[in-house]
Amino acid sequence: MDGSGGDGNRQVNVFGEPLVTCSDDPVTGWYRSGCCETDAQDLGSHTVCAVMTAEFLEFSKSRGNDLSTPRPEFGFPGLKPGDRWCLCAARWLEAFEAGRAPRVHLKATHRRALEIVELARLRAHAIDLA
Repeated sequence: MDGSGGDGNRQVNVFGEPLVTCSDDPVTGWYRSGCCETDAQDLGSHTVCAVMTAEFLEFSKSRGNDLSTPRPEFGFPGLKPGDRWCLCAARWLEAFEAGRAPRVHLKATHRRALEIVELARLRAHAIDLA
């Protein structure tokens, strides 16, 4: 990885600063690096560092993406409330519009998320306002 995301998009957060780690336990991210780094192949834009809630996990499962069931064959432990995870920006926005968006760690959220979600919406759910 060259740090540019493969598309000239530097790996920075919504403030233009270097990304901080979203989660090492469980290890998250498009690259499973712990950070919400991205590249041109990441069509889902796994760029929003979110803190899981039971309500969001239920919502995601109802939309066909079960994040709570472990899938050891993929090295996926299953998520529980309190875990941080790099979510697809469009899924976070869908949850926001349904009133079920989880909290967001902005310093660990990639700026590419702003192509899909307005910063004001993310800030309204931030756990780390700068």
